[in-house]
Amino acid sequence: MDLTGKIIAVMEPRTGVSMKTGNSWASQEYILEIPGSFTRHMTFTIFGEERIKQFNLHQGEENITVQFDIDAHEYNGRWFNEIKAYNVIRPYTGQPVQAAPQQAPAPQQQDDLPF
Repeated sequence: MDLTGKIIAVMEPRTGVSMKTGNSWASQEYILEIPGSFTRHMTFTIFGEERIKQFNLHQGEENITVQFDIDAHEYNGRWFNEIKAYNVIRPYTGQPVQAAPQQAPAPQQQDDLPF
């Protein structure tokens, strides 16, 4: 699934160590404002320090498309949704990069010979 909108809040990153594996982890939550007749908001999480750095989201960025998966888990008899982003697409804003024009090779200089 994917939604496009504006990043209106960037929450503090969370880190910890997995009790199962002993590996460290990092996650960060963001709030996406989705425009429309009725403005909607979605909280989503990016999991993993590498992805957090790769996506590099900032408050105020607009036209950000977030591709995400939804899952739910149970805790103490209650169910909670998890929305995890697996990709972020920014709008194309630059001009096409054009290769420098190739120049014709310089003509070889010939000696003026009398014949």
